[in-house]
Amino acid sequence: MKNRLFLFGIVASLLIACESDDTADIIINDNSVINNTTNNNGGNGEPGSSTVNLSGVYTEDLNLDPANDYVVTGPVLMAPGTTMTIPAGMTVRAQPVGVNAYIAIQQGAQINAVGTASEPIVFTSNAGSPSSGDWGGLVICGFAPINSTANGSTDTSTSEVGGLSYGGNMPADNSGSLQYVRIEYAGGAIDGNAELNGLSMYAVGSGTVVDYVQIFEGSDDGIEFFGGTVNASHIAIINTEDDSIDWTEGFTGTLTDIYVQHGVSHDKAFECDGYNTDFSNEAGYFSAPVVSNVTIVGANDGSEAVRLRAGTQGNFTNLVLTDFDEAFDLDGDTGDNPTGQGVIDGLLSVTDVTFNNVTTNLKNDTGYAFTEGDFISGVGNGNGTDVVSWGAGWTVGIN
Repeated sequence: MKNRLFLFGIVASLLIACESDDTADIIINDNSVINNTTNNNGGNGEPGSSTVNLSGVYTEDLNLDPANDYVVTGPVLMAPGTTMTIPAGMTVRAQPVGVNAYIAIQQGAQINAVGTASEPIVFTSNAGSPSSGDWGGLVICGFAPINSTANGSTDTSTSEVGGLSYGGNMPADNSGSLQYVRIEYAGGAIDGNAELNGLSMYAVGSGTVVDYVQIFEGSDDGIEFFGGTVNASHIAIINTEDDSIDWTEGFTGTLTDIYVQHGVSHDKAFECDGYNTDFSNEAGYFSAPVVSNVTIVGANDGSEAVRLRAGTQGNFTNLVLTDFDEAFDLDGDTGDNPTGQGVIDGLLSVTDVTFNNVTTNLKNDTGYAFTEGDFISGVGNGNGTDVVSWGAGWTVGIN
Protein backbone atom coordinates (compact mmCIF):
# COMPACT_ATOMS: atom_id res chain seq x y z
CA MET A 1 0.00 0.00 0.00
CA LYS A 2 1.76 3.08 -1.23
CA ASN A 3 0.95 6.52 0.11
CA ARG A 4 2.73 9.74 -0.82
CA LEU A 5 2.78 12.95 1.14
CA PHE A 6 0.33 15.37 -0.41
CA LEU A 7 0.47 18.92 0.92
CA PHE A 8 -1.45 21.06 -1.52
CA GLY A 9 -4.96 19.82 -2.43
CA ILE A 10 -6.48 17.05 -4.45
CA VAL A 11 -4.86 15.79 -7.60
CA ALA A 12 -6.80 15.78 -10.83
CA SER A 13 -6.18 12.20 -11.86
CA LEU A 14 -7.51 9.13 -10.11
CA LEU A 15 -4.73 7.09 -8.54
CA ILE A 16 -5.51 3.49 -7.70
CA ALA A 17 -2.83 1.74 -5.64
CA CYS A 18 -2.93 -1.96 -5.20
CA GLU A 19 -3.46 -4.54 -2.54
CA SER A 20 0.09 -5.86 -2.74
CA ASP A 21 2.56 -3.75 -0.77
CA ASP A 22 5.27 -3.87 -3.41
CA THR A 23 3.29 -3.33 -6.60
CA ALA A 24 3.61 -0.10 -8.56
CA ASP A 25 0.85 2.48 -8.52
CA ILE A 26 -1.77 2.23 -11.26
CA ILE A 27 -3.09 5.45 -12.77
CA ILE A 28 -6.65 5.79 -14.06
CA ASN A 29 -7.45 9.13 -15.61
CA ASP A 30 -10.87 10.53 -14.74
CA ASN A 31 -12.44 13.25 -16.86
CA SER A 32 -15.89 12.91 -15.32
CA VAL A 33 -18.14 15.82 -14.44
CA ILE A 34 -21.47 15.88 -12.68
CA ASN A 35 -23.66 13.39 -14.49
CA ASN A 36 -27.22 13.39 -13.25
CA THR A 37 -28.90 12.02 -16.35
CA THR A 38 -32.46 10.85 -15.85
CA ASN A 39 -33.80 7.92 -17.85
CA ASN A 40 -37.24 6.37 -17.88
CA ASN A 41 -36.25 2.74 -18.21
CA GLY A 42 -35.99 2.03 -14.49
CA GLY A 43 -33.26 -0.13 -13.02
CA ASN A 44 -32.76 -3.61 -11.63
CA GLY A 45 -35.13 -4.48 -8.78
CA GLU A 46 -38.25 -2.42 -8.13
CA PRO A 47 -38.04 0.74 -10.22
CA GLY A 48 -38.78 4.21 -8.90
CA SER A 49 -40.21 6.97 -11.07
CA SER A 50 -36.88 7.30 -12.89
CA THR A 51 -33.26 6.24 -12.86
CA VAL A 52 -30.58 8.78 -11.92
CA ASN A 53 -26.98 8.10 -12.84
CA LEU A 54 -24.36 9.31 -10.37
CA SER A 55 -20.81 10.15 -11.43
CA GLY A 56 -18.30 12.96 -11.12
CA VAL A 57 -17.50 15.67 -8.57
CA TYR A 58 -20.43 17.03 -6.56
CA THR A 59 -19.87 20.55 -5.31
CA GLU A 60 -23.32 20.89 -3.73
CA ASP A 61 -25.25 18.67 -1.32
CA LEU A 62 -26.59 15.48 -2.86
CA ASN A 63 -29.92 14.41 -1.37
CA LEU A 64 -31.19 11.12 -2.76
CA ASP A 65 -34.92 10.91 -3.40
CA PRO A 66 -36.68 7.62 -2.52
CA ALA A 67 -38.87 8.10 -5.62
CA ASN A 68 -35.85 7.50 -7.84
CA ASP A 69 -33.46 4.65 -8.55
CA TYR A 70 -29.79 5.65 -8.32
CA VAL A 71 -26.99 3.97 -10.23
CA VAL A 72 -23.32 4.79 -9.65
CA THR A 73 -21.78 4.75 -13.13
CA GLY A 74 -18.34 6.15 -12.28
CA PRO A 75 -16.37 7.69 -9.41
CA VAL A 76 -18.68 9.81 -7.23
CA LEU A 77 -16.65 12.45 -5.35
CA MET A 78 -18.29 14.58 -2.68
CA ALA A 79 -16.37 17.85 -2.51
CA PRO A 80 -15.37 19.55 0.78
CA GLY A 81 -18.33 21.25 2.44
CA THR A 82 -20.96 18.99 0.86
CA THR A 83 -23.15 16.24 2.32
CA MET A 84 -24.53 13.12 0.68
CA THR A 85 -27.83 12.17 2.33
CA ILE A 86 -29.46 8.78 1.79
CA PRO A 87 -32.84 8.06 3.43
CA ALA A 88 -33.53 4.84 5.33
CA GLY A 89 -34.61 1.90 3.20
CA MET A 90 -32.92 3.02 -0.02
CA THR A 91 -30.81 0.83 -2.27
CA VAL A 92 -28.02 2.46 -4.27
CA ARG A 93 -26.66 0.33 -7.09
CA ALA A 94 -23.36 0.50 -8.92
CA GLN A 95 -22.56 -0.56 -12.44
CA PRO A 96 -20.40 -3.71 -12.37
CA VAL A 97 -17.31 -1.95 -13.72
CA GLY A 98 -14.93 -2.68 -10.84
CA VAL A 99 -12.84 0.21 -9.53
CA ASN A 100 -14.34 2.58 -12.08
CA ALA A 101 -17.44 2.95 -9.89
CA TYR A 102 -17.15 3.96 -6.24
CA ILE A 103 -18.27 6.66 -3.80
CA ALA A 104 -15.72 8.89 -2.07
CA ILE A 105 -16.44 11.31 0.78
CA GLN A 106 -13.54 13.75 0.68
CA GLN A 107 -12.01 15.68 3.56
CA GLY A 108 -14.51 18.23 4.81
CA ALA A 109 -17.48 16.44 3.24
CA GLN A 110 -19.96 14.19 5.03
CA ILE A 111 -22.21 11.23 4.38
CA ASN A 112 -25.54 10.96 6.15
CA ALA A 113 -26.67 7.36 5.61
CA VAL A 114 -28.88 6.44 8.57
CA GLY A 115 -31.07 3.41 8.13
CA THR A 116 -32.90 1.23 10.63
CA ALA A 117 -32.97 -2.49 11.37
CA SER A 118 -36.18 -2.81 9.37
CA GLU A 119 -35.11 -0.33 6.66
CA PRO A 120 -31.36 -0.62 6.12
CA ILE A 121 -29.50 1.34 3.44
CA VAL A 122 -27.92 -0.98 0.89
CA PHE A 123 -25.06 -0.26 -1.52
CA THR A 124 -24.91 -3.08 -4.03
CA SER A 125 -24.14 -4.15 -7.58
CA ASN A 126 -26.45 -3.40 -10.49
CA ALA A 127 -25.54 -6.69 -12.17
CA GLY A 128 -28.25 -9.22 -12.86
CA SER A 129 -26.06 -11.85 -11.20
CA PRO A 130 -23.88 -9.88 -8.77
CA SER A 131 -20.51 -11.10 -7.54
CA SER A 132 -17.62 -9.86 -5.45
CA GLY A 133 -15.60 -7.08 -7.04
CA ASP A 134 -18.41 -5.69 -9.17
CA TRP A 135 -17.71 -2.14 -7.94
CA GLY A 136 -15.28 -0.18 -5.82
CA GLY A 137 -17.09 0.42 -2.53
CA LEU A 138 -17.25 3.40 -0.18
CA VAL A 139 -14.27 5.62 0.70
CA ILE A 140 -14.25 8.17 3.52
CA CYS A 141 -11.38 10.63 4.04
CA GLY A 142 -10.97 12.74 7.18
CA PHE A 143 -8.66 15.08 9.06
CA ALA A 144 -7.79 12.79 12.00
CA PRO A 145 -4.14 11.95 12.78
CA ILE A 146 -2.06 9.41 10.87
CA ASN A 147 1.46 8.31 11.80
CA SER A 148 2.81 8.59 8.26
CA THR A 149 3.09 12.34 8.87
CA ALA A 150 4.82 14.07 11.76
CA ASN A 151 3.05 14.00 15.13
CA GLY A 152 0.80 17.03 15.50
CA SER A 153 1.22 18.00 11.87
CA THR A 154 -1.58 19.13 9.60
CA ASP A 155 0.23 17.55 6.64
CA THR A 156 -1.74 15.00 4.68
CA SER A 157 -1.17 11.87 2.64
CA THR A 158 -2.95 10.57 -0.45
CA SER A 159 -5.38 7.68 -0.56
CA GLU A 160 -5.10 4.43 -2.44
CA VAL A 161 -8.30 5.44 -4.20
CA GLY A 162 -8.47 8.56 -6.32
CA GLY A 163 -5.33 10.21 -4.96
CA LEU A 164 -7.50 11.88 -2.31
CA SER A 165 -6.06 13.86 0.57
CA TYR A 166 -6.40 12.50 4.10
CA GLY A 167 -4.93 13.04 7.56
CA GLY A 168 -4.31 16.01 9.80
CA ASN A 169 -4.56 17.00 13.45
CA MET A 170 -8.29 16.82 14.23
CA PRO A 171 -8.97 13.67 16.30
CA ALA A 172 -12.68 14.52 16.68
CA ASP A 173 -13.23 15.20 12.97
CA ASN A 174 -16.75 14.37 11.76
CA SER A 175 -17.30 12.75 8.36
CA GLY A 176 -20.97 11.99 9.01
CA SER A 177 -22.93 8.86 9.94
CA LEU A 178 -23.23 5.28 8.71
CA GLN A 179 -25.93 3.37 10.58
CA TYR A 180 -27.68 0.21 9.48
CA VAL A 181 -25.77 0.16 6.19
CA ARG A 182 -24.90 -2.87 4.08
CA ILE A 183 -22.20 -2.78 1.39
CA GLU A 184 -22.37 -5.70 -1.02
CA TYR A 185 -20.14 -7.08 -3.83
CA ALA A 186 -17.55 -4.30 -3.55
CA GLY A 187 -13.77 -4.27 -3.70
CA GLY A 188 -13.51 -4.03 -7.47
CA ALA A 189 -10.30 -5.08 -9.18
CA ILE A 190 -8.20 -3.74 -12.06
CA ASP A 191 -6.27 -6.99 -12.13
CA GLY A 192 -5.27 -9.67 -9.67
CA ASN A 193 -3.21 -7.26 -7.56
CA ALA A 194 -5.13 -3.96 -7.71
CA GLU A 195 -8.30 -3.92 -5.67
CA LEU A 196 -10.41 -1.72 -3.41
CA ASN A 197 -12.12 -2.41 -0.07
CA GLY A 198 -15.76 -2.56 0.87
CA LEU A 199 -15.29 0.40 3.22
CA SER A 200 -12.02 2.37 3.26
CA MET A 201 -11.60 4.70 6.25
CA TYR A 202 -8.77 7.19 5.70
CA ALA A 203 -7.97 9.26 8.82
CA VAL A 204 -11.60 9.24 9.89
CA GLY A 205 -12.21 11.03 13.17
CA SER A 206 -14.09 10.08 16.33
CA GLY A 207 -16.91 12.52 15.52
CA THR A 208 -17.99 10.14 12.76
CA VAL A 209 -20.67 7.56 13.60
CA VAL A 210 -20.08 4.03 12.28
CA ASP A 211 -22.62 1.66 13.85
CA TYR A 212 -24.42 -1.36 12.41
CA VAL A 213 -22.48 -1.83 9.17
CA GLN A 214 -22.15 -5.01 7.15
CA ILE A 215 -19.71 -5.84 4.36
CA PHE A 216 -20.94 -8.77 2.29
CA GLU A 217 -19.13 -10.73 -0.45
CA GLY A 218 -16.23 -8.32 -1.04
CA SER A 219 -13.21 -9.11 -3.20
CA ASP A 220 -10.64 -7.30 -1.04
CA ASP A 221 -10.66 -6.21 2.62
CA GLY A 222 -13.98 -5.71 4.33
CA ILE A 223 -13.03 -2.54 6.24
CA GLU A 224 -9.57 -0.98 6.28
CA PHE A 225 -8.59 1.77 8.72
CA PHE A 226 -5.76 4.03 7.55
CA GLY A 227 -4.96 5.82 10.80
CA GLY A 228 -7.68 7.87 12.39
CA THR A 229 -9.62 7.71 15.63
CA VAL A 230 -13.10 6.56 14.54
CA ASN A 231 -15.05 4.20 16.79
CA ALA A 232 -16.93 1.44 14.95
CA SER A 233 -19.46 -0.93 16.48
CA HIS A 234 -21.84 -3.70 15.44
CA ILE A 235 -19.81 -4.67 12.38
CA ALA A 236 -20.56 -7.85 10.40
CA ILE A 237 -18.16 -8.94 7.66
CA ILE A 238 -19.18 -11.99 5.64
CA ASN A 239 -17.20 -13.78 2.93
CA THR A 240 -14.56 -11.20 2.08
CA GLU A 241 -11.82 -12.61 -0.11
CA ASP A 242 -8.93 -10.78 1.57
CA ASP A 243 -8.75 -9.56 5.18
CA SER A 244 -12.01 -8.83 6.94
CA ILE A 245 -10.61 -6.01 9.10
CA ASP A 246 -7.31 -4.31 8.35
CA TRP A 247 -5.64 -1.40 10.13
CA THR A 248 -2.46 0.59 9.60
CA GLU A 249 -0.97 4.11 9.87
CA GLY A 250 -1.60 4.54 13.59
CA PHE A 251 -5.30 3.65 13.95
CA THR A 252 -6.34 4.36 17.56
CA GLY A 253 -10.12 4.02 17.60
CA THR A 254 -12.32 1.35 19.15
CA LEU A 255 -13.96 -1.71 17.55
CA THR A 256 -16.88 -3.13 19.50
CA ASP A 257 -19.16 -6.07 18.68
CA ILE A 258 -17.47 -7.49 15.60
CA TYR A 259 -18.62 -10.61 13.73
CA VAL A 260 -16.45 -12.16 11.01
CA GLN A 261 -17.43 -15.18 8.95
CA HIS A 262 -15.09 -16.67 6.36
CA GLY A 263 -16.18 -18.16 3.06
CA VAL A 264 -14.25 -20.35 0.68
CA SER A 265 -11.87 -17.54 -0.41
CA HIS A 266 -10.39 -15.40 2.37
CA ASP A 267 -7.24 -14.21 4.09
CA LYS A 268 -7.08 -13.08 7.74
CA ALA A 269 -9.99 -12.02 9.90
CA PHE A 270 -7.75 -9.24 11.28
CA GLU A 271 -4.54 -8.01 9.67
CA CYS A 272 -3.05 -5.29 11.81
CA ASP A 273 -0.05 -3.03 11.13
CA GLY A 274 1.36 -0.47 13.51
CA TYR A 275 2.36 1.77 10.61
CA ASN A 276 2.67 1.74 6.83
CA THR A 277 5.91 -0.13 6.22
CA ASP A 278 6.01 1.08 2.61
CA PHE A 279 6.41 4.61 3.94
CA SER A 280 7.60 5.31 7.49
CA ASN A 281 6.44 5.97 11.02
CA GLU A 282 6.99 9.72 10.93
CA ALA A 283 4.89 10.38 14.05
CA GLY A 284 6.67 7.76 16.13
CA TYR A 285 3.61 5.98 17.52
CA PHE A 286 1.82 2.78 16.55
CA SER A 287 -1.72 1.66 15.91
CA ALA A 288 -3.34 0.90 19.27
CA PRO A 289 -7.09 0.31 19.06
CA VAL A 290 -9.29 -1.22 21.75
CA VAL A 291 -11.18 -4.23 20.40
CA SER A 292 -13.95 -5.96 22.35
CA ASN A 293 -16.73 -8.53 21.84
CA VAL A 294 -15.47 -10.37 18.76
CA THR A 295 -16.63 -13.60 17.15
CA ILE A 296 -14.61 -15.06 14.27
CA VAL A 297 -15.86 -18.13 12.42
CA GLY A 298 -13.26 -19.69 10.16
CA ALA A 299 -13.57 -22.11 7.27
CA ASN A 300 -11.63 -24.91 9.01
CA ASP A 301 -9.07 -24.86 6.21
CA GLY A 302 -5.78 -24.54 8.10
CA SER A 303 -5.64 -20.74 8.09
CA GLU A 304 -4.86 -18.16 10.78
CA ALA A 305 -7.33 -15.74 12.33
CA VAL A 306 -5.39 -12.67 13.50
CA ARG A 307 -2.03 -11.34 12.29
CA LEU A 308 -0.40 -8.58 14.37
CA ARG A 309 2.71 -6.96 12.93
CA ALA A 310 4.79 -3.82 12.27
CA GLY A 311 4.75 -2.84 15.94
CA THR A 312 1.00 -2.71 16.28
CA GLN A 313 -0.40 -2.42 19.75
CA GLY A 314 -3.96 -2.99 20.92
CA ASN A 315 -6.04 -4.67 23.58
CA PHE A 316 -8.49 -7.43 22.63
CA THR A 317 -11.18 -8.44 25.12
CA ASN A 318 -13.95 -11.07 25.00
CA LEU A 319 -13.37 -13.14 21.88
CA VAL A 320 -14.50 -16.45 20.40
CA LEU A 321 -12.39 -17.97 17.61
CA THR A 322 -13.60 -21.08 15.82
CA ASP A 323 -12.01 -23.41 13.25
CA PHE A 324 -8.46 -22.11 12.74
CA ASP A 325 -5.02 -23.66 12.59
CA GLU A 326 -3.52 -20.54 14.22
CA ALA A 327 -5.38 -18.00 16.32
CA PHE A 328 -2.81 -15.21 16.75
CA ASP A 329 0.29 -14.81 14.58
CA LEU A 330 2.62 -12.07 15.83
CA ASP A 331 5.29 -10.79 13.43
CA GLY A 332 7.99 -8.17 13.93
CA ASP A 333 11.60 -7.58 14.88
CA THR A 334 13.71 -5.85 17.51
CA GLY A 335 14.18 -2.77 15.32
CA ASP A 336 11.48 -0.63 13.71
CA ASN A 337 8.73 -3.26 14.13
CA PRO A 338 8.67 -4.00 17.89
CA THR A 339 5.43 -5.97 18.04
CA GLY A 340 6.84 -8.20 20.78
CA GLN A 341 7.89 -5.25 22.90
CA GLY A 342 4.24 -4.23 22.99
CA VAL A 343 3.41 -7.60 24.55
CA ILE A 344 6.13 -7.23 27.17
CA ASP A 345 4.96 -3.70 28.00
CA GLY A 346 1.31 -4.74 28.26
CA LEU A 347 0.34 -2.66 25.22
CA LEU A 348 -0.66 -5.66 23.10
CA SER A 349 -2.80 -8.27 24.83
CA VAL A 350 -5.77 -10.63 24.63
CA THR A 351 -8.10 -11.06 27.63
CA ASP A 352 -10.96 -13.57 27.90
CA VAL A 353 -10.89 -15.68 24.77
CA THR A 354 -12.46 -19.01 23.88
CA PHE A 355 -10.81 -21.23 21.26
CA ASN A 356 -12.98 -23.76 19.44
CA ASN A 357 -11.15 -26.22 17.17
CA VAL A 358 -7.99 -24.09 17.16
CA THR A 359 -4.66 -25.91 16.85
CA THR A 360 -2.21 -23.17 17.89
CA ASN A 361 -3.21 -20.27 20.13
CA LEU A 362 -0.10 -18.15 19.56
CA LYS A 363 2.74 -18.06 17.06
CA ASN A 364 5.56 -15.70 18.07
CA ASP A 365 7.73 -14.42 15.21
CA THR A 366 8.57 -11.06 16.81
CA GLY A 367 12.19 -11.58 17.87
CA TYR A 368 11.18 -11.06 21.52
CA ALA A 369 10.88 -13.80 24.13
CA PHE A 370 7.61 -14.03 26.02
CA THR A 371 5.18 -16.75 27.02
CA GLU A 372 1.66 -17.39 25.79
CA GLY A 373 0.48 -16.30 29.24
CA ASP A 374 2.17 -12.92 28.79
CA PHE A 375 -0.05 -12.27 25.79
CA ILE A 376 -3.24 -14.26 26.44
CA SER A 377 -5.22 -14.49 29.68
CA GLY A 378 -8.65 -15.82 30.58
CA VAL A 379 -8.70 -18.72 28.12
CA GLY A 380 -12.20 -20.19 28.03
CA ASN A 381 -13.86 -17.02 29.33
CA GLY A 382 -14.74 -15.40 26.00
CA ASN A 383 -18.35 -15.07 24.87
CA GLY A 384 -17.83 -13.03 21.69
CA THR A 385 -20.65 -10.94 20.28
CA ASP A 386 -24.38 -11.67 20.04
CA VAL A 387 -24.79 -11.09 16.30
CA VAL A 388 -28.06 -13.04 16.28
CA SER A 389 -29.54 -10.22 18.35
CA TRP A 390 -28.01 -7.05 16.92
CA GLY A 391 -27.78 -8.36 13.36
CA ALA A 392 -31.44 -9.34 13.12
CA GLY A 393 -33.42 -7.93 10.22
CA TRP A 394 -30.76 -6.01 8.31
CA THR A 395 -27.83 -8.38 7.72
CA VAL A 396 -27.59 -11.21 5.19
CA GLY A 397 -25.57 -14.43 4.90
CA ILE A 398 -24.88 -15.06 8.58
CA ASN A 399 -24.80 -18.77 9.45
